[in-house]
Amino acid sequence: MMDVTDAVARKVQESGIRNGLCLGYVPHTTAGITINEGADPSVQEDILNTLERLVPWKGPYRHLEGNSAAHVKASLMGSSIQVIINDGRLVLGTWQRIFLCEFDGPRTRKLRIKLMGSKARRSHGGALNMPILDVRSTRPPSNFLDHR
Repeated sequence: MMDVTDAVARKVQESGIRNGLCLGYVPHTTAGITINEGADPSVQEDILNTLERLVPWKGPYRHLEGNSAAHVKASLMGSSIQVIINDGRLVLGTWQRIFLCEFDGPRTRKLRIKLMGSKARRSHGGALNMPILDVRSTRPPSNFLDHR
């Protein structure tokens, strides 16, 4: 997993977009992209280890190229992310970072960025003009992980 947050943030700053949306897209079938914690590298290690347990490199796959596990892992991670741009900056949570996930490399990969929005500054200063919806999650049922 490669942290690409700073590179994406630079593209936002260079664009002059002040408010809008940043779409990141990985046009590959054996690489993905995700947003997750970046403060503790062991989180990335846990994600990769879990993916390896779920989708081992050697398995009863039918794809002749021999990299089916990479395709499955990329599908699980996804090929795109969206991040709000507010006041010229990516709106990410305190610990969140953007990661390109390589499952069949090393290879040279592309991360396509589409920036949509306005270059105008906010006409009214002050607090962020961005509605926030607070949702309280509930605990999953006790049998949530019981697949027997």
